[in-house]
This record gives sequence, structure tokens and C-alpha cells, in this order.
Amino acid sequence: MKGANSGGRSANRRVSKVDGPRLNGTRNHHDDRRSKCTLVTGGAGFIGSNVADRLLRQGRNVIVYDNLSRRGVSANLEWLASNHSSRLRVETGDIRDTARLNSVAAHVDEVFHFAAQVAVTTSFENPREDFEINVGGTLNLLEALRMQLQPPRLVFTSTNKVYGSLADLRVYPNGTRYQPVSSPPMFGIDEGRQLEFHSPYACSKGAADQYVLDYARYKRLPAVVFRMSCIYGPRQRGTEDQGWIAHFIDRAINGQPLTIYGDGKQVRDVLFVTDLVDALLLAQERMSELSGEAFNIGGGVDNTLSLLELLSAIHELYGSSPPIRAGEWRAGDQKYYVSDIRKFRLYTQWSPRVGVRQGVTELYRWLRGHGARSDASGAADLADTLGTREHPS
Repeated sequence: MKGANSGGRSANRRVSKVDGPRLNGTRNHHDDRRSKCTLVTGGAGFIGSNVADRLLRQGRNVIVYDNLSRRGVSANLEWLASNHSSRLRVETGDIRDTARLNSVAAHVDEVFHFAAQVAVTTSFENPREDFEINVGGTLNLLEALRMQLQPPRLVFTSTNKVYGSLADLRVYPNGTRYQPVSSPPMFGIDEGRQLEFHSPYACSKGAADQYVLDYARYKRLPAVVFRMSCIYGPRQRGTEDQGWIAHFIDRAINGQPLTIYGDGKQVRDVLFVTDLVDALLLAQERMSELSGEAFNIGGGVDNTLSLLELLSAIHELYGSSPPIRAGEWRAGDQKYYVSDIRKFRLYTQWSPRVGVRQGVTELYRWLRGHGARSDASGAADLADTLGTREHPS
């Protein structure tokens, strides 16, 4: 599950902690503030707050639109406000609130859309709400943007779950991980892979993915889709259902048990959040060339990790592992998923710069400084352990 941002219900009210571009509900297409303002839906979440921070540091005015329903987002918002009070405006609202969304969207020239229901398990428990947030909310935003004389540029974050369980990809266990028997994936899974949805979450994100591409093709809305693999880094509060690297490290630091679903040999490519922010901003900058395209975005073949490999690193760090509970395989879980990132690299020359070792070190230190318990040398020890696993056989 990707993109840790909220889209569920909350009171629809404006948060006036900070100053910023004034919203008056009108649609003034000649307002010069519009050319300098970015809307970040789900902007108080993990990815959204990192994107907002980068934009604010670059001098952009930013509107964060979030219902503040997820754990940790209030702290992210306070962090943004404490560092960027003059250019930040916060709108507390639901992505399903059409009137509020229309009002906010009328004052921006670019949009990053992260607001979503992000957990596969939750989508099984409440598929209707999952649909209403991920599909209905995205459609609300698309309509709000296309109605403008000059529609704002949109980058939407989809998920690798749109490719299904990859059951036809033959893999074999190789020590602590699964390896593909044959091609693809010398370079990983590319965008030519057939879409196949194996959960309500995949259905809703996949439908939204296709709506965005359709609006780019036929409604002339400048838009790009990122189908993301595992993203990690500071400001992430991982859970059992989303953000597994942060979740594993946090549970280990605090001595809490972990549940491993399946055999733990599942492999993912992992991408540090600052590298993702670089890619997201590049997509906006190169929109005239990229509009209507979908890109697989992740760490690629040079940045991969299995669950067992992360657990092994935690064991070497602490001398013992936290209690492990075994769980059944989850529906649609992929034994091996690594993004082929060559398409986006071809268009933009983007490549991940932060390796697994450096990235995990930074995330560990951030978690330790925000409520997790550890000794001072832990991050470096964990980094050293992971450094031997960046290119496993």
C-alpha cells in the first residue's frame, strides 16, 4: 500500500493556524497568486508533508487539503506550520466534499493528489468507502480541475497493486528471498504489464489510475500517473497494513511483536522519500512531455529488500528479534515485485540517489527521535547490516 495520506470523513472546516493565499470561493483566472500555488491533497500525510515541505522551501505557496484522520498527520502539520507559516494554508476537508474541493482547486496551478484510503485490509472490510474515497474522490478532483479555463497540472499516485499478484511470474526461494526464474525481470516489472486487480483497494486505485489517464487523453487535462512501489523515510508512521519498513523498525525499537504474513521472502524495491519527491517535482516540470503517461516508480533493481532480510538486520542490531507471529498469505500479495524505472529515467534522467543503507539509517534515526526507544549506535549498526544486502544474489 502506497501513499500514506488521508481521505476519509471529518468535519469540513478551515484550519487557520497559518497564513497563505486567501480563498474566497471565487474563480478568478487572472489572479496572479494562482500561478504560484500548489494544492497537495493528503498533504499532512507521510508523502504529502514531504512534498509540501520541499515546495515551501522552494518558495511556493502551498495549500494542504487533508482531513487529519491518520495517525501522525497532526504532528506533520505542526512541523510544516512551524517551518513555513507564511506560505502554507491548511484546509481541513474530505476529498468527497465536491463544493469545498471546487473552491480550493480554483486557486492553484498544479496539484499533487495523495488523499486516499491506503490499506488493502480496510478495503476488504469496507469496500464501499474505499471506492467512494479512491474513485469518487479522485473523480471529484478531476472534475474540479477540468472545469477551469486553464486546468492545473496533476500528478496522481497509484500503486503497484494494479498489476495483481503476478501469479504467472515464476519465482523460486533463494535463501532469504524469492528470485525470478526468468525474464522479465532483469530490470523489473514495466508499464506494459497487463492490469489485474486482486483486492478492492487495487480496484479502486486502478480505476482512479485509469480515470486520470482518460482525462489526460480526452479532457485535455495535463496529468501523470505514478504506480508506486514501497516508499519509506522520515515522517512515516508505518502500520501493519502500510509502510512496512517503518513498521518493522518501530516495532523492533519498542520491543513489540511483529506478524509476518506468508513466509517473509517477499521482495520489494524500496524508494526513499526524498528521491520520490524529486521524481514528483520533475513530473510537474516536464508535464508537457509526460502528460497522459503512467510510470512505475520505485527503487528499481538496485534497491531491493525482503521481509526476512530486514528482520535479520534487526536481529543483528539488537542481538535478538522481537516476537514473531506467523500469519497466512494475504490475498493478492506479490512474492516478487521490483519496478522497472527505465521509462521515467528515459524521459527525465531521474534515478534514485539514496541507497537502502543510507535510507534506513535516516528513517531509523527519525523514528528514534520521535518516540521510539534505542541506543545511540543503533542506526549505524543497522545501516552496516543492510549495506551487505543491497545487491543480494
